[in-house]
Parts: sequence; structure tokens; C-alpha cells
Amino acid sequence: MGKESKKKLGNMIFFFLVMGLSFYAVFHGQDLQKIGESMRHLPVLCIGGAVLNALFFVSAEGCMIYYLLRSMDGKGKFWRCISYSFIGFFYSGITPSATGGQPMQLYHMKKDGHSLSDSSVVLMTVALIYKLVLVIMGIGILIFWNDSLRLYLQKYYGLYLLGLALNTTLVVLLLLVMLAPGWMKGIISSVEQLLILVKILKPSEIRQEKIHGFIDGYQAAVGFLLSHKSKICAVILFTFLQRISVFFLPYIVYLGFGLEGADLMTIVFLQTSVYIAVDMLPVPGSQGITELMYCNVFQKIFTGGYLMPSLYVTRGISFYFLLLVSLVVVIRNHPGRSGCGQNCYQI
Repeated sequence: MGKESKKKLGNMIFFFLVMGLSFYAVFHGQDLQKIGESMRHLPVLCIGGAVLNALFFVSAEGCMIYYLLRSMDGKGKFWRCISYSFIGFFYSGITPSATGGQPMQLYHMKKDGHSLSDSSVVLMTVALIYKLVLVIMGIGILIFWNDSLRLYLQKYYGLYLLGLALNTTLVVLLLLVMLAPGWMKGIISSVEQLLILVKILKPSEIRQEKIHGFIDGYQAAVGFLLSHKSKICAVILFTFLQRISVFFLPYIVYLGFGLEGADLMTIVFLQTSVYIAVDMLPVPGSQGITELMYCNVFQKIFTGGYLMPSLYVTRGISFYFLLLVSLVVVIRNHPGRSGCGQNCYQI
């Protein structure tokens, strides 16, 4: 077994360990029969709407990748770009701090003939705007809805502030990398020299030429995007729609259970706050802490014994269902599957 295979196996074992502990913490002491009866009361239309909502959330990233790739190299295929999104979701979901998503997306994009510089800029642009929109929403909630936020979050209010601060820091760093490519060139060169110093890498002029070529291509790609600001604005607007879609999911479940009293804005803001608080934590899929925080935050919303059923439906569809769909896409796009070559990549 190669080093990369061992790393993937380790990530999977860690993921399932965390998932098992999360399930135990959530299900322990619960009346599963009563919860099951409550969930059976959900209309099929509600479940279908929640599923479509979740699928749109992941697919929307693929639409943005397609839009930007077509603008830059004119070679992007729509369904292939959708598959990049699901591949990224899967590997982000099973790795700490979602670090595995973009490298695997880059791997598949490179296999499909897209240049590394174009692919890197597209993915970084999507990631930057994705985080930027989340930060804007988080700051807006903090400024205009702070009293209610404190009331609902209680002991998790500090975690929300930490999550918002970490996401803001990441946005600043991504902006620096994209708007100051010379700074990026210095960082890459410094890292290379450090790896040579500790004898992990050997000095190589060919590697330096490749690095400089990548950076030059990266600079050209960034310049292209900056000269087409209308495309960036379109991606920002679509990202807002994408973000709202997944935060809207608990409201669909709320209506499905026939509950009344909480308005749409409150539920969307609370789901946003949960996401911001756990987004940057070094746990695969933010498992465990997401469920615990959800139960604390939504206990005044999903009353009458509907809290746990709402958690299972919301979290089950927005994460575990999407992870299963993404796994199917990953398997179908694996270059080593029987009878499959480079032309086999598909959603």
C-alpha cells in the first residue's frame, strides 16, 4: 500500500470513528421509536424539497467552476464541473478542516486537460467568494441581530465569534495571495528552500522553472479575472443564493412538521450561526459539535418533541446524504476503476 493510500485509509478510519462517536452522543438516551414516528409525519414533498435544496447547494459550486473555467480556457464541460463540486464535497467532508477537497479537485481538473494555473485561480476564486459571503453574512448578523444571537446561542456565542474571526482571517489571506502574486511567489520559494534545507527536496532547476511558470500563469489568470469584474459580481450574487439555500433547509423541515411561531429570518440566521461557528474546526465534516450546537440553538424553535427529528432530517440530508451521493461520484470518476481511462471521467 502506497503512502497516499495509507493517508486516505487513515482519513477514512478517523472519519468513521468521529461519526460513530457523534452518533452515540446524539442518539444516546433518546426515544428512537418516538423520533421515528415524528419523522414519518413529514410530507414526501417536504423531504423532496429538502433533498433538492441540498443537491442544489453542492451543484451550485460546479456551476460557478464551469462559468469561470469557460471564461478562462473555454474547455469546461458542465456536468464534469458539477462532478468536481461533488468530489470536493466528499474529500472535504472526510478530512479535518476540509483540507482534502481542493487538492482532489485540482487533480481531476488537471487530468481533464485544464492548466494548473487556471484551475488553481478558479478554485481559489470560488473558495474566496464562498468564504467572503459567509463572513459578510456573519458580520451582518453580529451587527444587526446580536441580542437575539446571544439569546439563542448562549454558551456557543464565543464559538461563533471564533469561527467568524477564523473565516475572516482566511478571507484576508486568500485576498493577499490573489492580489499580491509576488508575495505568493516569495512564499513558494521560501517553502521550497526550507524543504531543500531539511533534505526533503533536492535542488532542481527544472522544478524552479515549473514553479516560476506556474506562478506566471497564475498571475495571468488572476489578471484576467480582475479585468472581468462583471463575472466576479455574478459569482458573488450566485454564491449568496447558494449559501441561503442550505441555510433555508431547516425552515423546510420546520414547515413540514407543521410548526408555527418562528419566522424564516430567525431560522436562517440560526442555521447560519451554527455553520459559521463550526466551519473551521479541525474535525471531519464538523461532526459532533454541529449536532450538539444545533440541539442547543434550535431547542426553542423545534418544540413539542420535534428537536431531534429535525436534527436527523436536516443534518442527514445536508451532510450524510450529500456525502453518500458524492462518494458515488468519486467512485464513478476514479481513474483506476475497471475499464476506465482518462476519457471515463463523468458525473
